[in-house]
Amino acid sequence: MCDAEEIPRLVNPEKRPCLDGQTQPHSPTSVAATVSKVLDDDNLLREIIVRVGFPTTLVRAAVVCKRWLCHISDRKFLSRFRKLNPPRLLGIYIDNWPVSKQETTLHFVPMLPQPPELAAVVRRVASNNIGAHKQLCILDCRNGSIFAKRCEGGVMAHEVHRPLCPEPGMCIVPPPPTAQDPIQLVFARILSREENGSLSYLLVLAEWITGTTNLMVCVYMLQDGVWRMHTSVTEQIPDPAWSPKATLAGNKIYMAGQFIDYIIVLDLTASSLSRILLPHGVTSRWFSTALSQADDTSSVYLTHLHVNELQLHIWLHQGDNWLLVHTINLHKLLANMGMLDHTLEDDEDIDFPFICQVGDNAEFVLLQMCGYALYLDVKSKTLCKVHGSAGNARYYSRIYPFMMTWPPIFPALKDDPAGMPCEEL
Repeated sequence: MCDAEEIPRLVNPEKRPCLDGQTQPHSPTSVAATVSKVLDDDNLLREIIVRVGFPTTLVRAAVVCKRWLCHISDRKFLSRFRKLNPPRLLGIYIDNWPVSKQETTLHFVPMLPQPPELAAVVRRVASNNIGAHKQLCILDCRNGSIFAKRCEGGVMAHEVHRPLCPEPGMCIVPPPPTAQDPIQLVFARILSREENGSLSYLLVLAEWITGTTNLMVCVYMLQDGVWRMHTSVTEQIPDPAWSPKATLAGNKIYMAGQFIDYIIVLDLTASSLSRILLPHGVTSRWFSTALSQADDTSSVYLTHLHVNELQLHIWLHQGDNWLLVHTINLHKLLANMGMLDHTLEDDEDIDFPFICQVGDNAEFVLLQMCGYALYLDVKSKTLCKVHGSAGNARYYSRIYPFMMTWPPIFPALKDDPAGMPCEEL
Protein backbone atom coordinates (compact mmCIF):
# COMPACT_ATOMS: atom_id res chain seq x y z
CA MET A 1 0.00 0.00 0.00
CA CYS A 2 1.18 3.53 -0.74
CA ASP A 3 1.24 6.32 1.82
CA ALA A 4 -1.62 8.78 1.50
CA GLU A 5 0.88 11.64 1.23
CA GLU A 6 2.39 10.05 -1.90
CA ILE A 7 -0.95 9.85 -3.72
CA PRO A 8 -1.85 12.82 -5.94
CA ARG A 9 -4.79 14.82 -4.63
CA LEU A 10 -7.74 13.76 -6.76
CA VAL A 11 -10.61 15.21 -4.73
CA ASN A 12 -11.22 18.76 -3.53
CA PRO A 13 -11.31 18.34 0.29
CA GLU A 14 -12.64 21.78 1.12
CA LYS A 15 -16.42 21.43 0.90
CA ARG A 16 -19.21 18.99 0.10
CA PRO A 17 -22.99 19.59 -0.20
CA CYS A 18 -25.40 18.51 2.50
CA LEU A 19 -29.01 17.47 2.12
CA ASP A 20 -30.22 20.90 3.33
CA GLY A 21 -28.25 22.68 0.61
CA GLN A 22 -25.54 23.90 2.97
CA THR A 23 -21.96 22.75 2.83
CA GLN A 24 -19.59 21.21 5.31
CA PRO A 25 -15.84 20.57 5.03
CA HIS A 26 -14.32 17.17 4.34
CA SER A 27 -12.01 15.94 7.05
CA PRO A 28 -8.45 14.95 6.00
CA THR A 29 -9.12 11.48 7.37
CA SER A 30 -12.18 10.94 5.21
CA VAL A 31 -10.38 12.20 2.11
CA ALA A 32 -7.44 9.85 2.68
CA ALA A 33 -9.84 6.95 3.24
CA THR A 34 -11.73 7.72 0.02
CA VAL A 35 -8.55 8.00 -2.05
CA SER A 36 -7.07 4.84 -0.55
CA LYS A 37 -10.28 2.91 -1.25
CA VAL A 38 -9.91 3.76 -4.94
CA LEU A 39 -6.16 3.50 -5.40
CA ASP A 40 -5.69 0.40 -3.28
CA ASP A 41 -7.77 -1.45 -5.86
CA ASP A 42 -5.23 -2.67 -8.43
CA ASN A 43 -7.77 -2.80 -11.26
CA LEU A 44 -8.94 0.78 -10.65
CA LEU A 45 -5.37 1.98 -10.29
CA ARG A 46 -4.40 0.58 -13.68
CA GLU A 47 -7.52 2.09 -15.28
CA ILE A 48 -6.53 5.51 -13.93
CA ILE A 49 -2.85 5.38 -14.86
CA VAL A 50 -3.41 4.03 -18.38
CA ARG A 51 -5.21 7.29 -19.15
CA VAL A 52 -2.46 9.72 -18.11
CA GLY A 53 -1.70 10.20 -21.80
CA PHE A 54 2.07 10.76 -21.87
CA PRO A 55 5.10 8.50 -21.25
CA THR A 56 6.71 11.31 -19.24
CA THR A 57 3.73 11.32 -16.85
CA LEU A 58 3.95 7.53 -16.73
CA VAL A 59 7.55 7.75 -15.49
CA ARG A 60 6.59 10.26 -12.80
CA ALA A 61 3.78 7.98 -11.65
CA ALA A 62 6.20 5.05 -11.49
CA VAL A 63 8.28 6.75 -8.77
CA VAL A 64 5.33 7.05 -6.37
CA CYS A 65 6.01 3.63 -4.86
CA LYS A 66 7.15 0.12 -5.72
CA ARG A 67 3.59 -1.10 -6.23
CA TRP A 68 2.88 1.57 -8.85
CA LEU A 69 6.16 0.84 -10.57
CA CYS A 70 5.33 -2.87 -10.82
CA HIS A 71 1.94 -2.16 -12.39
CA ILE A 72 3.26 0.45 -14.84
CA SER A 73 6.28 -1.55 -16.01
CA ASP A 74 4.23 -4.68 -16.71
CA ARG A 75 4.43 -5.59 -20.41
CA LYS A 76 0.69 -6.09 -20.82
CA PHE A 77 0.00 -2.70 -19.27
CA LEU A 78 2.58 -0.99 -21.48
CA SER A 79 1.12 -2.65 -24.58
CA ARG A 80 -2.34 -1.35 -23.70
CA PHE A 81 -1.00 2.10 -22.89
CA ARG A 82 0.69 2.34 -26.28
CA LYS A 83 -2.49 1.41 -28.12
CA LEU A 84 -4.41 4.14 -26.29
CA ASN A 85 -1.56 6.66 -26.48
CA PRO A 86 0.61 6.11 -29.57
CA PRO A 87 4.09 7.72 -29.52
CA ARG A 88 3.89 11.39 -30.47
CA LEU A 89 5.73 13.21 -33.21
CA LEU A 90 8.07 15.64 -31.42
CA GLY A 91 9.46 17.26 -34.54
CA ILE A 92 11.23 16.68 -37.83
CA TYR A 93 14.83 16.73 -38.94
CA ILE A 94 15.25 18.50 -42.26
CA ASP A 95 18.28 18.08 -44.50
CA ASN A 96 18.25 20.76 -47.21
CA TRP A 97 20.29 20.29 -50.34
CA PRO A 98 21.85 21.34 -52.63
CA VAL A 99 23.61 23.99 -50.55
CA SER A 100 27.18 25.17 -50.21
CA LYS A 101 29.63 23.09 -48.19
CA GLN A 102 30.00 25.93 -45.71
CA GLU A 103 26.36 25.73 -44.61
CA THR A 104 24.92 23.48 -41.91
CA THR A 105 22.12 21.66 -43.69
CA LEU A 106 20.61 19.44 -41.01
CA HIS A 107 18.36 21.03 -38.39
CA PHE A 108 15.54 20.08 -36.03
CA VAL A 109 12.11 21.70 -36.31
CA PRO A 110 9.75 21.07 -33.35
CA MET A 111 6.11 20.25 -33.97
CA LEU A 112 4.14 23.02 -32.30
CA PRO A 113 2.09 23.36 -30.27
CA GLN A 114 3.01 20.53 -27.91
CA PRO A 115 1.28 19.66 -24.62
CA PRO A 116 3.01 21.17 -21.56
CA GLU A 117 3.93 17.64 -20.45
CA LEU A 118 6.22 17.29 -23.51
CA ALA A 119 7.64 20.81 -23.66
CA ALA A 120 10.81 19.89 -21.77
CA VAL A 121 11.33 16.84 -23.97
CA VAL A 122 11.12 18.91 -27.15
CA ARG A 123 13.56 21.46 -25.73
CA ARG A 124 16.03 18.68 -24.96
CA VAL A 125 15.97 17.46 -28.56
CA ALA A 126 16.29 20.99 -29.94
CA SER A 127 19.27 21.75 -27.69
CA ASN A 128 21.07 18.56 -28.77
CA ASN A 129 22.15 19.95 -32.10
CA ILE A 130 23.48 16.92 -33.94
CA GLY A 131 23.27 18.91 -37.16
CA ALA A 132 26.15 21.16 -36.09
CA HIS A 133 28.45 18.91 -38.11
CA LYS A 134 28.19 20.15 -41.69
CA GLN A 135 28.64 16.74 -43.31
CA LEU A 136 26.15 14.72 -41.22
CA CYS A 137 23.53 12.71 -43.14
CA ILE A 138 20.68 10.76 -41.52
CA LEU A 139 20.17 7.22 -42.78
CA ASP A 140 17.46 6.09 -40.35
CA CYS A 141 15.42 7.76 -37.61
CA ARG A 142 13.18 5.68 -35.34
CA ASN A 143 12.07 5.56 -31.71
CA GLY A 144 14.27 8.43 -30.57
CA SER A 145 17.44 7.06 -32.22
CA ILE A 146 19.22 8.51 -35.25
CA PHE A 147 21.52 6.40 -37.42
CA ALA A 148 23.75 8.78 -39.40
CA LYS A 149 26.95 8.99 -41.38
CA ARG A 150 29.44 11.84 -41.66
CA CYS A 151 32.54 12.55 -43.64
CA GLU A 152 35.54 13.85 -41.73
CA GLY A 153 38.99 14.17 -43.24
CA GLY A 154 37.93 12.12 -46.22
CA VAL A 155 36.89 9.22 -43.97
CA MET A 156 33.27 8.09 -43.67
CA ALA A 157 32.09 7.37 -40.13
CA HIS A 158 28.77 5.89 -38.97
CA GLU A 159 27.19 6.67 -35.61
CA VAL A 160 23.97 6.44 -33.59
CA HIS A 161 22.63 9.48 -31.70
CA ARG A 162 20.02 9.35 -28.91
CA PRO A 163 19.04 12.94 -28.08
CA LEU A 164 16.48 11.91 -25.45
CA CYS A 165 18.78 9.77 -23.32
CA PRO A 166 19.63 11.16 -19.86
CA GLU A 167 23.23 11.47 -21.04
CA PRO A 168 22.92 12.15 -24.78
CA GLY A 169 25.85 11.22 -26.90
CA MET A 170 26.75 9.10 -29.85
CA CYS A 171 27.74 5.50 -30.41
CA ILE A 172 30.26 4.73 -33.14
CA VAL A 173 29.10 2.01 -35.55
CA PRO A 174 31.46 -0.08 -37.70
CA PRO A 175 31.35 0.63 -41.44
CA PRO A 176 28.51 -1.32 -43.12
CA PRO A 177 29.36 -3.90 -45.81
CA THR A 178 29.48 -2.74 -49.43
CA ALA A 179 28.21 -4.25 -52.68
CA GLN A 180 30.29 -6.87 -54.45
CA ASP A 181 30.11 -4.78 -57.62
CA PRO A 182 29.41 -1.08 -56.82
CA ILE A 183 28.57 -0.39 -60.48
CA GLN A 184 25.66 -2.86 -60.30
CA LEU A 185 24.34 -1.55 -56.98
CA VAL A 186 20.61 -0.79 -57.10
CA PHE A 187 20.23 0.55 -53.59
CA ALA A 188 21.53 0.32 -50.03
CA ARG A 189 19.24 1.01 -47.08
CA ILE A 190 19.59 1.07 -43.31
CA LEU A 191 16.40 -0.16 -41.64
CA SER A 192 15.58 -0.50 -37.96
CA ARG A 193 13.03 -2.43 -35.93
CA GLU A 194 11.98 -2.43 -32.30
CA GLU A 195 12.72 -5.59 -30.35
CA ASN A 196 12.13 -5.94 -26.61
CA GLY A 197 12.33 -2.21 -26.01
CA SER A 198 15.46 -1.62 -28.09
CA LEU A 199 16.37 -1.09 -31.73
CA SER A 200 18.20 -3.46 -34.03
CA TYR A 201 19.63 -2.33 -37.36
CA LEU A 202 19.59 -4.06 -40.72
CA LEU A 203 21.46 -3.18 -43.89
CA VAL A 204 19.76 -4.11 -47.18
CA LEU A 205 21.98 -4.26 -50.27
CA ALA A 206 20.48 -4.97 -53.70
CA GLU A 207 22.57 -5.32 -56.84
CA TRP A 208 22.18 -6.72 -60.32
CA ILE A 209 24.20 -9.78 -61.21
CA THR A 210 26.31 -8.75 -64.18
CA GLY A 211 24.92 -9.78 -67.58
CA THR A 212 21.55 -10.93 -66.19
CA THR A 213 18.23 -9.57 -64.97
CA ASN A 214 18.77 -11.33 -61.65
CA LEU A 215 18.67 -9.17 -58.55
CA MET A 216 20.64 -10.26 -55.49
CA VAL A 217 19.41 -8.91 -52.17
CA CYS A 218 21.68 -9.30 -49.14
CA VAL A 219 20.61 -8.40 -45.61
CA TYR A 220 23.11 -7.83 -42.81
CA MET A 221 22.27 -7.36 -39.13
CA LEU A 222 24.30 -5.34 -36.64
CA GLN A 223 24.96 -7.68 -33.70
CA ASP A 224 27.40 -7.03 -30.85
CA GLY A 225 29.09 -4.29 -32.84
CA VAL A 226 29.60 -6.47 -35.94
CA TRP A 227 27.66 -6.60 -39.22
CA ARG A 228 26.69 -10.25 -39.80
CA MET A 229 25.03 -11.77 -42.86
CA HIS A 230 21.37 -12.46 -42.11
CA THR A 231 20.12 -13.70 -45.48
CA SER A 232 20.85 -13.55 -49.19
CA VAL A 233 18.29 -14.10 -51.95
CA THR A 234 18.53 -13.92 -55.74
CA GLU A 235 15.47 -13.42 -57.95
CA GLN A 236 14.84 -12.52 -61.58
CA ILE A 237 13.40 -9.00 -61.84
CA PRO A 238 12.43 -8.12 -65.42
CA ASP A 239 12.00 -4.38 -64.80
CA PRO A 240 15.28 -2.51 -65.23
CA ALA A 241 14.10 0.75 -63.62
CA TRP A 242 13.84 -0.54 -60.07
CA SER A 243 14.96 1.98 -57.47
CA PRO A 244 12.88 1.04 -54.44
CA LYS A 245 11.86 2.52 -51.14
CA ALA A 246 12.07 -0.10 -48.41
CA THR A 247 10.04 -0.63 -45.25
CA LEU A 248 10.63 -3.24 -42.56
CA ALA A 249 7.53 -4.72 -40.92
CA GLY A 250 7.94 -7.74 -38.69
CA ASN A 251 10.18 -10.22 -40.50
CA LYS A 252 9.41 -8.88 -43.96
CA ILE A 253 10.98 -6.10 -46.01
CA TYR A 254 8.58 -4.43 -48.44
CA MET A 255 10.11 -2.65 -51.43
CA ALA A 256 8.16 -0.38 -53.78
CA GLY A 257 10.04 0.32 -57.00
CA GLN A 258 9.78 2.96 -59.70
CA PHE A 259 7.12 2.83 -62.45
CA ILE A 260 5.90 -0.67 -61.55
CA ASP A 261 2.56 -2.01 -60.34
CA TYR A 262 3.78 -4.40 -57.64
CA ILE A 263 5.77 -4.56 -54.40
CA ILE A 264 8.72 -6.88 -53.83
CA VAL A 265 8.55 -8.66 -50.45
CA LEU A 266 11.63 -10.21 -48.86
CA ASP A 267 10.70 -12.74 -46.16
CA LEU A 268 13.62 -12.82 -43.73
CA THR A 269 12.40 -16.00 -42.06
CA ALA A 270 11.91 -18.02 -45.25
CA SER A 271 14.73 -16.26 -47.17
CA SER A 272 12.46 -15.82 -50.17
CA LEU A 273 11.24 -13.09 -52.51
CA SER A 274 7.65 -12.65 -53.63
CA ARG A 275 5.42 -10.00 -55.20
CA ILE A 276 2.26 -8.19 -54.17
CA LEU A 277 0.27 -6.53 -56.93
CA LEU A 278 -0.67 -2.94 -56.13
CA PRO A 279 -4.35 -1.88 -56.07
CA HIS A 280 -5.92 -1.58 -59.51
CA GLY A 281 -4.80 1.58 -61.29
CA VAL A 282 -1.92 2.34 -58.87
CA THR A 283 1.62 2.62 -60.18
CA SER A 284 4.51 3.07 -57.79
CA ARG A 285 6.51 6.29 -58.23
CA TRP A 286 9.28 7.70 -56.07
CA PHE A 287 7.62 10.98 -55.07
CA SER A 288 4.02 9.80 -54.92
CA THR A 289 4.21 6.39 -53.22
CA ALA A 290 5.28 5.35 -49.73
CA LEU A 291 5.01 2.28 -47.52
CA SER A 292 4.70 2.23 -43.73
CA GLN A 293 4.46 -0.52 -41.17
CA ALA A 294 1.36 -1.48 -39.22
CA ASP A 295 1.04 -2.71 -35.65
CA ASP A 296 -0.06 -5.98 -37.19
CA THR A 297 3.31 -7.17 -38.50
CA SER A 298 1.60 -9.19 -41.23
CA SER A 299 0.17 -6.00 -42.76
CA VAL A 300 1.56 -2.92 -44.47
CA TYR A 301 0.15 0.48 -45.42
CA LEU A 302 0.46 1.99 -48.89
CA THR A 303 0.10 5.75 -49.30
CA HIS A 304 -0.34 6.93 -52.88
CA LEU A 305 -0.78 10.45 -54.21
CA HIS A 306 -2.78 10.93 -57.41
CA VAL A 307 -1.02 14.06 -58.61
CA ASN A 308 -3.53 15.12 -61.27
CA GLU A 309 -6.51 15.01 -58.90
CA LEU A 310 -4.47 15.93 -55.81
CA GLN A 311 -6.07 13.06 -53.93
CA LEU A 312 -4.28 10.96 -51.34
CA HIS A 313 -5.31 7.32 -51.00
CA ILE A 314 -4.18 5.15 -48.09
CA TRP A 315 -4.49 1.39 -48.46
CA LEU A 316 -3.97 -1.43 -45.97
CA HIS A 317 -2.76 -4.80 -47.22
CA GLN A 318 -4.08 -7.68 -45.13
CA GLY A 319 -3.85 -11.26 -46.22
CA ASP A 320 -4.16 -11.14 -49.99
CA ASN A 321 -6.36 -8.04 -50.22
CA TRP A 322 -5.98 -4.27 -50.36
CA LEU A 323 -8.45 -2.25 -48.26
CA LEU A 324 -8.89 1.47 -48.98
CA VAL A 325 -8.98 3.05 -45.51
CA HIS A 326 -8.61 6.78 -46.28
CA THR A 327 -9.29 9.12 -49.18
CA ILE A 328 -8.11 12.69 -48.57
CA ASN A 329 -8.81 15.63 -50.87
CA LEU A 330 -5.50 17.48 -50.87
CA HIS A 331 -6.75 19.95 -53.45
CA LYS A 332 -9.26 21.35 -50.98
CA LEU A 333 -6.78 21.43 -48.10
CA LEU A 334 -4.09 23.14 -50.18
CA ALA A 335 -6.58 25.65 -51.55
CA ASN A 336 -7.67 26.56 -48.02
CA MET A 337 -4.01 27.28 -47.18
CA GLY A 338 -3.51 29.38 -50.30
CA MET A 339 -0.87 26.95 -51.59
CA LEU A 340 -2.47 26.52 -55.01
CA ASP A 341 -2.21 30.24 -55.66
CA HIS A 342 1.55 30.13 -55.38
CA THR A 343 3.43 30.78 -58.64
CA LEU A 344 7.05 29.85 -59.28
CA GLU A 345 9.55 31.90 -61.20
CA ASP A 346 10.95 28.89 -62.98
CA ASP A 347 8.43 26.74 -64.83
CA GLU A 348 10.66 23.72 -64.31
CA ASP A 349 10.34 23.85 -60.53
CA ILE A 350 8.13 21.29 -58.86
CA ASP A 351 4.79 22.89 -58.01
CA PHE A 352 2.87 19.83 -56.82
CA PRO A 353 3.11 18.06 -53.46
CA PHE A 354 5.20 14.94 -53.06
CA ILE A 355 5.45 12.45 -50.23
CA CYS A 356 8.52 12.55 -47.99
CA GLN A 357 7.63 10.25 -45.10
CA VAL A 358 4.64 8.39 -43.68
CA GLY A 359 4.26 7.55 -39.99
CA ASP A 360 3.63 4.08 -38.62
CA ASN A 361 0.04 2.94 -39.15
CA ALA A 362 -0.22 5.81 -41.66
CA GLU A 363 -1.09 8.16 -38.79
CA PHE A 364 0.51 11.15 -40.52
CA VAL A 365 2.08 12.09 -43.84
CA LEU A 366 4.95 14.53 -44.34
CA LEU A 367 4.80 16.24 -47.72
CA GLN A 368 6.79 18.89 -49.49
CA MET A 369 5.54 21.56 -51.85
CA CYS A 370 6.91 24.86 -53.12
CA GLY A 371 9.70 24.94 -50.53
CA TYR A 372 7.42 24.10 -47.57
CA ALA A 373 7.36 21.02 -45.37
CA LEU A 374 3.72 20.08 -44.73
CA TYR A 375 2.22 17.90 -42.01
CA LEU A 376 -0.99 15.99 -42.72
CA ASP A 377 -2.86 14.48 -39.77
CA VAL A 378 -4.64 11.56 -41.40
CA LYS A 379 -7.25 10.99 -38.69
CA SER A 380 -8.43 14.61 -38.51
CA LYS A 381 -7.63 15.29 -42.19
CA THR A 382 -5.92 18.58 -41.35
CA LEU A 383 -2.90 20.04 -43.13
CA CYS A 384 -0.42 22.60 -41.80
CA LYS A 385 2.92 24.14 -42.72
CA VAL A 386 5.77 22.96 -40.52
CA HIS A 387 8.76 24.72 -42.03
CA GLY A 388 10.09 26.51 -45.08
CA SER A 389 9.35 29.40 -47.39
CA ALA A 390 8.58 29.93 -51.05
CA GLY A 391 12.15 31.14 -51.56
CA ASN A 392 13.42 27.60 -51.01
CA ALA A 393 11.24 26.09 -53.71
CA ARG A 394 14.22 24.89 -55.71
CA TYR A 395 15.59 22.77 -52.87
CA TYR A 396 14.59 19.19 -52.26
CA SER A 397 14.68 18.35 -48.55
CA ARG A 398 15.09 15.00 -46.94
CA ILE A 399 12.73 14.92 -43.97
CA TYR A 400 12.83 12.53 -41.03
CA PRO A 401 10.15 12.38 -38.30
CA PHE A 402 11.49 12.24 -34.74
CA MET A 403 9.16 10.35 -32.40
CA MET A 404 8.89 10.06 -28.63
CA THR A 405 10.83 7.03 -27.41
CA TRP A 406 9.07 3.88 -26.31
CA PRO A 407 9.03 2.17 -23.86
CA PRO A 408 9.86 4.70 -21.15
CA ILE A 409 12.97 4.22 -19.04
CA PHE A 410 11.79 3.52 -15.50
CA PRO A 411 13.89 4.00 -12.35
CA ALA A 412 15.67 0.94 -10.99
CA LEU A 413 14.94 -0.19 -7.45
CA LYS A 414 17.77 0.39 -4.98
CA ASP A 415 17.40 -3.07 -3.47
CA ASP A 416 17.30 -4.78 -6.86
CA PRO A 417 20.83 -5.12 -8.33
CA ALA A 418 19.39 -6.25 -11.66
CA GLY A 419 17.25 -3.15 -11.88
CA MET A 420 14.11 -5.23 -12.54
CA PRO A 421 11.06 -3.75 -10.82
CA CYS A 422 9.01 -6.94 -10.42
CA GLU A 423 8.77 -10.58 -11.39
CA GLU A 424 6.55 -9.97 -14.41
CA LEU A 425 9.49 -8.44 -16.27
